[in-house]
Amino acid sequence: MNKKTLLFEIGLEEMPARFVTGAMNELAERLVKWMEERSIDYDHVNRFSTPRRLAVQVTGMPEKQPDTEEEAKGPAEKIAVKDGSWTKAAEGFARGQGVSPSDLYMKQYKGENYVFAKKHTQGKELETLLPEIKEVMLQLTFPKNMRWGSYELRYVRPIKWITALFGEEIIPFEVTNVTSGRTTWGHRFLGESAELKSAGDYENVLLSQHVIADPEERKNAIHNQIKEIAAAENWNVPVNEGLLEEVNNLVEYPTALSGDFDKNFLSVPAEVLITSMREHQRYFPVMNQEGELLAHFITVRNGDHRHLENVQKGNEKVLRARLADAEFFFAEDKKVSLEDRLPKLASVVYHEDLGTIADKTERIRQLTALLADKTQVSEETKKTADRAAQLCKADLVTHMVDEFPELEGRMGEYYALHDGETPETALAVKEHYLPKQSGDKTPSSEAGSLVSAADKLDTLVTSFGIGNIPTGSQDPHGLRRQTAAVLQIYLADGWEFNLSDLIQEAVDHTDSLSLLKKDKESVLKDLQEFFKLRWKNLLKDRGVRYDVAEAVMETGLNYPGLIVKKAEFLMNRLESPEFKKEVEAFSRVTNISRKASELDNTMDEELFEQQEEKDLDAAVKEAAKEASESLASDSVEKTYESLQKLVPYIHNYFDHIMVMAEDEKIKANRLAQMKQTAALILSFAEFQKIVFHSQS
Repeated sequence: MNKKTLLFEIGLEEMPARFVTGAMNELAERLVKWMEERSIDYDHVNRFSTPRRLAVQVTGMPEKQPDTEEEAKGPAEKIAVKDGSWTKAAEGFARGQGVSPSDLYMKQYKGENYVFAKKHTQGKELETLLPEIKEVMLQLTFPKNMRWGSYELRYVRPIKWITALFGEEIIPFEVTNVTSGRTTWGHRFLGESAELKSAGDYENVLLSQHVIADPEERKNAIHNQIKEIAAAENWNVPVNEGLLEEVNNLVEYPTALSGDFDKNFLSVPAEVLITSMREHQRYFPVMNQEGELLAHFITVRNGDHRHLENVQKGNEKVLRARLADAEFFFAEDKKVSLEDRLPKLASVVYHEDLGTIADKTERIRQLTALLADKTQVSEETKKTADRAAQLCKADLVTHMVDEFPELEGRMGEYYALHDGETPETALAVKEHYLPKQSGDKTPSSEAGSLVSAADKLDTLVTSFGIGNIPTGSQDPHGLRRQTAAVLQIYLADGWEFNLSDLIQEAVDHTDSLSLLKKDKESVLKDLQEFFKLRWKNLLKDRGVRYDVAEAVMETGLNYPGLIVKKAEFLMNRLESPEFKKEVEAFSRVTNISRKASELDNTMDEELFEQQEEKDLDAAVKEAAKEASESLASDSVEKTYESLQKLVPYIHNYFDHIMVMAEDEKIKANRLAQMKQTAALILSFAEFQKIVFHSQS
């Protein structure tokens, strides 16, 4: 059977760069799913995208679906056969399956005879099926859609052309008066329309029209061109991956070039200049080999090498205006100290139910003081943290942060130093926004950690207090990220206080300010569950298996550092051959202890009837003593070893003791013993959660 190549290209007006990669991947995934649902084989799927097109090329496709043979079950024999002949029920089943009654046969199913038929289905020619890919195109989802003309279709941008070929044949369909064909379009200015003889010609034809359709090839070209310029000039150009991805999705035929700006602008903080170049102009900043910013930049044009000097001058002119604005804002901001800006925060609304930024700042100060007491930092650090908390939001009302919101905190540090604040205070002002995302670094200073955790905890408690709780994928206030950040700081700084107590006190404090719109207990419960979920994700990121995370999390969220140590210990223990037997012993105790009632709490040693009861009781008392001492010395391994000593006593107990005795007093006493033993085991982990996969 001959194999062919499929090409499906959607030509559009320029899409936003951030939409392109996701849409390309979705188109390919939906097309693959469409093929798999129809049992269509293929060799390889190639994905293509530019700002003006999304395309998929599938190689090695057959000309028709494979034939299939299915076995269908019909009515039972007692319904299908009467007096040795097929009944109407059996004949109807045969018609439904497209076979003759003579093709029916009996087969046993679950101990009873049923009628069966083999249904042979002829595979369809692909040319009759492929017009259905129109639906694949219409199913694509985008962050934002638009309508145009009088069409009802909502799509990312107006559809300009559709190229759809199977080998050399056009796949016919129409969307918004655009008919599919073999015509594609090249670069908007350097190319023109081009006819594709066959689907396999796609990349070469587009390249002849100044379009590099493969996004990875285009990205590598940009990267290599930047490296060549940097090497020629002895520059160090750190290529930001996010910026590279964005630039790649803004061009079809990239050509990198460099430009210059006035060295006087280097008096403005480097972060400001870099942010202006990256965020506003999509330029790559240039450094020297020591990492210092130079008065140059690299940009990428959507075109060839002709008239690059004009492109360079145009880019330099635009950047000059941008940097002049930044220079002016920086100079103006320094005329007013951060402290003098504090009254302005009272006129900036944080949330209609939670007051102003000034109100939030005061709450941050109070929570910072609470954290400072819990972490037992020095008086000097307390003083630094309080001052940083007071000033931490003041840069929000500066010209620079208004223009460049990404620089919040960083500008606060610059202005604090300019105002004569201590370097420690300025650093804490900057670091109180850290960590900004998963994997980001945590504050390097104690004061920065205190203010950062206080800020995030206030956001969490007040948001939950007014009912702003993330649902599904919706988290507009970034509460999941902020919860993870609090946990990251707790671990990174080696804090040892009870986290649940901190959450309780933060909720109590917020309640005292009459800011809770919900019942305090429900807010506390929701917060603890939310922290628990984020904590499981954090453990997963650390390589902890989901069942091990579940097991250690059951002991509560009081001491995250201890939970990490237990999780890491159990992960290392999983491969031990004895571990499964230990878990089985612990699980037997915790399982049966759940049968104890509230009355089965008091154990009476006088009611012990057998030596095994006495032996387990003595072992539990000794293990509890050892576990308490080892926990005090922060040794998870020794704590587990004390539990490990119980295993032979537990197995011996169950080999000789019937817990659910006929005598109610004896049964209650044994259940109480199980409950007491389980309490000790569960203080380490709920071992029953751990899953052992059978060896094949």
